[in-house]
Amino acid sequence: MNRRLTTILFFAFVIAALCSYLVYRVAGNQMHAAKPSTTKIVVAARDLEIGTLIKDADLSTGEWVGALPKGALTSKDKVVGRGVVSQLMQGEPILEGRLAPAGSGGGLAATIRPGMRACAVRVNDVVGVAGFVLPGMRVDVLISGNGPGVPTADGPKVKTLLQNIEVLSAGSNIQKDNEGKPVQVPVVNLLVTPEQAEVLSLASNETRIQLVLRNPLDNDTTKTPGVAMAGLFSDGSAPKPKPAVGRPAQPRVQAAPPPAPRVFLVEVFNGSKRTEEKFGASDHQ
Repeated sequence: MNRRLTTILFFAFVIAALCSYLVYRVAGNQMHAAKPSTTKIVVAARDLEIGTLIKDADLSTGEWVGALPKGALTSKDKVVGRGVVSQLMQGEPILEGRLAPAGSGGGLAATIRPGMRACAVRVNDVVGVAGFVLPGMRVDVLISGNGPGVPTADGPKVKTLLQNIEVLSAGSNIQKDNEGKPVQVPVVNLLVTPEQAEVLSLASNETRIQLVLRNPLDNDTTKTPGVAMAGLFSDGSAPKPKPAVGRPAQPRVQAAPPPAPRVFLVEVFNGSKRTEEKFGASDHQ
């Protein structure tokens, strides 16, 4: 009886061990299958501003889980020595589209797209929208002054010159005043076409420039006629035209209408018969 019980317990132990092993294998396979794959990618070791020429110390590596983002770089050799064209934050993956082409260097020139130009505009706190003009924002360029064809009596005129212009950079340049002392001058660099650069350069020399912030998603172009100083104080009524300078105009004399012809009425009695005859003045004469 004891030998039979021992045999049963032995076989039960063996079956339990086999079942435990099978459960362990199945669970282990499922855990390994559920673990996602990771890939080493290059990330920024610190915040990198636009125009920064990347060095090896500016980079680090990190583990990326799942599929890599489009343009992700996995080797530091492909990143070192290239300029940053879009601000990168610490720990952010380095993407191909955020860097300037290899060999183009760093600085502002690396951020200029082919066919475009960077035009500097000297501003102040008011013109620069009180410091809120930052790289990547969109602005409209307004000019004010006494342009040709504007009557002096109407005062200066304001007109929208360029619309939806991208800001490349905003900072300060060191210039010298009349006494030769260095002073900081706020400068905003705008991304424009060569034709727009010519217009903006002429406007900056002959007029005063004002920058106006706009929503980056608003790409509509609005046609505005501009406004003169006289229009700000107008009550909306149209001014009466002034007479031309020179010989005063003579009033036109209208001829009097001819008088109505006189008519004479004559009664004629012929017995009991009565008739009337009418005669004009001409007939009477």
